Amino acid sequence: MRCEELMTPEPEVLRTDDTVRTAAAKMRDGNIGFLPVLDDVEQLVGVVTDRDLAIRVLAEALPPETLAAEVMTVDVVTCNPDDDVLRAERLMRVNQKGRLAVVDDADRLVGVISLADIAQYDEAGRTGTVLGDITEREANVR
Repeated sequence: MRCEELMTPEPEVLRTDDTVRTAAAKMRDGNIGFLPVLDDVEQLVGVVTDRDLAIRVLAEALPPETLAAEVMTVDVVTCNPDDDVLRAERLMRVNQKGRLAVVDDADRLVGVISLADIAQYDEAGRTGTVLGDITEREANVR
């Protein structure tokens, strides 16, 4: 199965000049925790996650007018829509990410794929193994 068959197409996004207040409102309204950030030529330049808001905004007492570009994660793990879902799983496992941006050959965002998307179509038990690998860093902190 290919990533494009499971991904969420046309996901909610942020622009680099959107504020963290806008990010939080989009997350609340869409019940999501992952927002790709696009620049003025539609290139993927980062992501803002609910974790980014907690650690980089709230914990640092930054104002709501702080720009998404100032707090986004820039090392974005991506896959291609034509990639096999097994490749997306490997990327999630190795990088300990539960969501990947799906980009075309020009680095334009075409979707988002999550472990939850994969779990709906995955073999029983395999998704649990991937989840265990993704969450290993949290388990090791305790």
